Amino acid sequence: MKKNDNFIGGQWVSGNSYSPNLNPSNLADTIAEYTQGDAASVDAAVAAATAAFPAWATGGVQARSDALDKIGTEILARREELGTLLSREEGKTKAEGIGEATRAGQIFKFFAGECLRLSGELLPSVRPNIGVEITREPIGVVGLITPWNFPIAIPAWKIAPALAFGNCVVLKPADLVPGSAWALAEIISRSGIPAGVFNLVMGRGSVIGSALVSHPGIHAISFTGSVGVGRAIAVECVTRQKKVQLEMGGKNPQIVLDDADLAQAVELSVQSAFYSTGQRCTASSRLIVTEGIYPKFIDAMKARMSKIKVGDALAEGTDIGPVSSQSQLEQDLSYVRIGQDEGATLLTGGERLKLATEGFYMSPALLVDTDKDMRINREEIFGPVASVIRVKNYDEALATANDTEFGLSAGIATTSLKYATHFKRHSQAGMVMVNLPTAGVDYHVPFGGRKGSSYGSREQGKYAQEFFTTVKTSYTLA
Repeated sequence: MKKNDNFIGGQWVSGNSYSPNLNPSNLADTIAEYTQGDAASVDAAVAAATAAFPAWATGGVQARSDALDKIGTEILARREELGTLLSREEGKTKAEGIGEATRAGQIFKFFAGECLRLSGELLPSVRPNIGVEITREPIGVVGLITPWNFPIAIPAWKIAPALAFGNCVVLKPADLVPGSAWALAEIISRSGIPAGVFNLVMGRGSVIGSALVSHPGIHAISFTGSVGVGRAIAVECVTRQKKVQLEMGGKNPQIVLDDADLAQAVELSVQSAFYSTGQRCTASSRLIVTEGIYPKFIDAMKARMSKIKVGDALAEGTDIGPVSSQSQLEQDLSYVRIGQDEGATLLTGGERLKLATEGFYMSPALLVDTDKDMRINREEIFGPVASVIRVKNYDEALATANDTEFGLSAGIATTSLKYATHFKRHSQAGMVMVNLPTAGVDYHVPFGGRKGSSYGSREQGKYAQEFFTTVKTSYTLA
């Protein structure tokens, strides 16, 4: 069994132990073993990053651009291999895995260009004979903590801007899916980036994540994960005066109005709620449907869901792979029971499936006859479970959509320009989709939400500079 180590200071370094990485489609398949770091590993990585920072922060931007472009080129050249690995360890279909690997490569390519586009301002002072220069500089050593549901894209969209703008990095990937992050680190290790600029420390979040957040040598934390952990990180970072960026939960609404194209509304709802096994922070788990189209919608949804093929993530023809882990599967199934106990009707799905190989398989579940105050409509489930809420009209649909502590993504299916325009303005979400799935965003535009979903500046696109740089104002007497 291959053993894979941490990458610290330009060297591959073992931790205290190794943990197996299991395939959720086939529990008999162990992908590899990955080392488990500790607080001492974090200390070593931060020391290496700190030593590398002065030269990297002030060095030429062309070298940064060339390195990021080289990383992106290799990822794109190996997208099928990397996508297959991703699907094998995380459980999303091979097509989705390859798509995610492609996105990671595109992100590095984009930020290779952003290295050369970082701009400032030159302004006159209100005082005579004085010039004012406003510039952006890197913030220092950045700790990046990434989740299991996008194991190469999310590390990419944090690492690439951090490096592009002159920061040094310590990456802590999700312990459940270390393989994709390790493969990315191996590519970065051969990119020409100096030793210590990028470091990978794998291990338990309670150990590595906590050590990163509390370490005095870390100047900023970018975290994507659960609400509870994110809020604890925010408190710790504010106490220690670290810059912090959080992407957390979602309870994303998908509105379907009476005037919607039924076939289109059903397809985008299925895509939003169930593809990637519903394990996307932008997934729609609340389908808010006006009463005129409601009966036809739920009948069409049941018919469409009967055609969804659940199976091995790498098998040809699979639409939805397994849930990521035993604990996630148990949580998903428990919410189906909770919904029924609250009075919802299980229209279809919601069962553990036994297939040719032992894995964490579940049939996608649709609960109807629900109301907005049920737990299944308030709490993030993060699996292939969706509920339908019947409302009278657009006004009630909008109010229901906004009645949540979260605000990441929201969608509307309608042929009315009036309602589409109003929804874009009045939805309390960071991203709004009109006649499109709520899950599916571009890499060159900002990503993030409002309320309990996000905290701090946006990720991706040119807006990433807001987090990964600090502003300096300089005055010069002529």
